[in-house]
Amino acid sequence: MNRILLAGALLFAVGCSSPAVQEKTEGMIDVPGGRIYYEMSNPNATGTPLLLIHGGPGSTSCYFGLLDDLITDRPVIRYDQLDTGKSDRPGDRSRWVLPHFVEEIEAIRAALDLKELHILGSSWGGTVAAEYGLEGNTQGLKSIIFAGPLLSTPKWMEDAQILISQMPEDLQNVIRTNEEAGTYSDPAYIAATDSFYARFLYHQPKKDVPECEGVNGNNDMYNYMWGPTEFTATGTLLDYDRTDRLHELTMPVLLIAGEFDEARPSTLEEFALLMPNAQVEVLLDAGHVGMVDRPEEYAQLVNTYLATVESKK
Repeated sequence: MNRILLAGALLFAVGCSSPAVQEKTEGMIDVPGGRIYYEMSNPNATGTPLLLIHGGPGSTSCYFGLLDDLITDRPVIRYDQLDTGKSDRPGDRSRWVLPHFVEEIEAIRAALDLKELHILGSSWGGTVAAEYGLEGNTQGLKSIIFAGPLLSTPKWMEDAQILISQMPEDLQNVIRTNEEAGTYSDPAYIAATDSFYARFLYHQPKKDVPECEGVNGNNDMYNYMWGPTEFTATGTLLDYDRTDRLHELTMPVLLIAGEFDEARPSTLEEFALLMPNAQVEVLLDAGHVGMVDRPEEYAQLVNTYLATVESKK
């Protein structure tokens, strides 16, 4: 996931060193309940397309703009989920459920004729990617990349408590006192939360992303589905857990964790052991938003993996 006010989109498109992006197309795609915005880089490239799923819930895909010039050998598609970013905002909470987000991917594949594709899901986007791998049409799905994924809320919360315990004791006390009281708007709690994010969300200074200018997320969706902060789940995803079904993801899988990720590298190693064809890569000196912290290194990881998968055809 990612906190909307601080993190923006947690979903990444990537590649290797190459010439600048030569062409982009964009538009709107009909999905149940409205239309969603998409942008495709390199529409005429010959590689298998890569579909990117942003974090949140309620964030946007605009942060992929940092990586637009880092991959040109394949079409790269990013999109904003319904009710956030540049997509329609009907505000129908009955669609803020996993089956709807699976339907969005099906609609994208149909509209853009994506007979074959790779999927990369970041944070909450990893949740959507997992659900698509388990419940969607996986014909032609060549691989899934999970970047700092939410695959189990209980495990996420366990990791969060470990990370909080690594903070200065005064900040730990502020967080725990205000969480017990439910005073999430207390200035001291907000400051302590920001300190947590500076350690484990963005580990490097944030970068400006021109594509994000004027693009807004949806805090209501984030709070409804997740909760007030990254380490406090109170929403509809409170009991989410797919660890008992990860063995069903038989396609090639890559899990990426930042060295200081909220989704801890050791947890991703545990997830990988539950899947028959999975491996883990750790992005050094990066937090949860690795594509922002280390875009070139992140791009190289993904590009190398996709090339490896495709070489085994």
